[in-house]
Amino acid sequence: MPGYQRLSGLDASFLYLETASQPLHVCSLLELDTSSIPGGYTFDRLKDALALRVTAMPEFREKLTDSFLNLDHPVWVEDKDFDVDRHLHRIGLPSPGGRTELSQICGHIASLQLDRSRPLWEMWVIENIAGTDAHDGGRLAVFTKVHHAAVDGVTGANLMSQLCTTEPDAPPPVPVEAPGGAGQLEIAVRGLARFATRPVNLATRVVPNTVSTVVDTVRRAAKGSAMASPFRAPQTAFNTTITGHRNIAYAQLDLEDVKKVKNHFNVKVNDVVMALVSGVLRQFLTDRGELPENSLVAMVPVSVHGRSDRPGRNKVSGMFASLHTEIADPAERIKAIAEATSVAKEHSSAIAATLLQDWTQFAAPAVFGVAMRVYAGTRLTEARPVHNVVLSNVPGPQEPLYFLGAEVKAMYPLGPIFHGSGLNITVMSLSGKLDIGLISCPELLPDLWDMADDFAVSMEELLAAAR
Repeated sequence: MPGYQRLSGLDASFLYLETASQPLHVCSLLELDTSSIPGGYTFDRLKDALALRVTAMPEFREKLTDSFLNLDHPVWVEDKDFDVDRHLHRIGLPSPGGRTELSQICGHIASLQLDRSRPLWEMWVIENIAGTDAHDGGRLAVFTKVHHAAVDGVTGANLMSQLCTTEPDAPPPVPVEAPGGAGQLEIAVRGLARFATRPVNLATRVVPNTVSTVVDTVRRAAKGSAMASPFRAPQTAFNTTITGHRNIAYAQLDLEDVKKVKNHFNVKVNDVVMALVSGVLRQFLTDRGELPENSLVAMVPVSVHGRSDRPGRNKVSGMFASLHTEIADPAERIKAIAEATSVAKEHSSAIAATLLQDWTQFAAPAVFGVAMRVYAGTRLTEARPVHNVVLSNVPGPQEPLYFLGAEVKAMYPLGPIFHGSGLNITVMSLSGKLDIGLISCPELLPDLWDMADDFAVSMEELLAAAR
């Protein structure tokens, strides 16, 4: 076996779709309490702890390489010149160091593309949070970026978990070797062999699975048991062509409140999350006089880890779910959302788990690039949004976590946005809290903090409905 790992089509598609206005990395913002760090906080001590952890994380020491003769996708190889100093950066917030200053600098960092000549991740240590001194046990923020070609929701959470421990003074990890390198000829020859199998895979797996999926979807639509349809979402201010600028906002709720609503209405935690987002978007658009008559549609990524035997780091499918923003009453809305989501889950589970992975295996940079330029350069992004918002819910551990020795007070996940879908809301349950990250484009949603602040209002509405 070669000492490298080749990207799957789905992994590589995030490279092919990336442009200056559409950087495709996933981010997270951590709020940390440095008083728990053994020996206290210094930047050098944090850097040494990170360097030690990375010895057990070969994914953080791998970079992309390719051959001009390669007919298949690029490969991951060991970066022989890896240096943690090229990935770890330090910055101080201007006073007063509040959420406005923090979100502005994080939005700027999120707008910058990663350097493809190095391992595709960065970490920014941000000091002077709320005017506190991290060296005296104050607060600290850490902003991370990892390219979507390297991680999906599950693999990204796994990488973050390797940087976190359940004790501030956990023992050092056991080092893990990186996969090694690969020559240009080897990449091309093995790529040709894989490329030659594509017609067979297309005829024997992809086309039959696609035909059965289409037939089943038509049958479900006729019976009214299909998930929400793509390209049927109403147009909003955040469903248009995006720019390369990013703005972020965040909110934190008590997970116990979420569970109260879940138990009262006998629904899932994910249904409550969707009801929260529905209430927020309904209120936000109503305040602007822009609430559509038809319901907004969310695209919800669905992990197929454990259901897919295909190689690659991105193992994900997706379902389209109605947010029922046309329903004013919170109680009726959450019931409708739970019913619609149940239908969508059943429909999504009936689709072959590997269908998206199999189709993207045929992805070519030129085809993806042209398609994205055509879509972004026309009014299709406004006239026919695929969906309104990307909505992800990532479960996390409930015991206290320590990031390189510092206690994690919040972890706000931030996914990418796309042309036609300029809003991503990702939620993570962690240590008794629900951490909510919002990312958009300031040209589309300059008032993103208004949306974030509406989460507390939406939670109160649902709690009132549950009394």
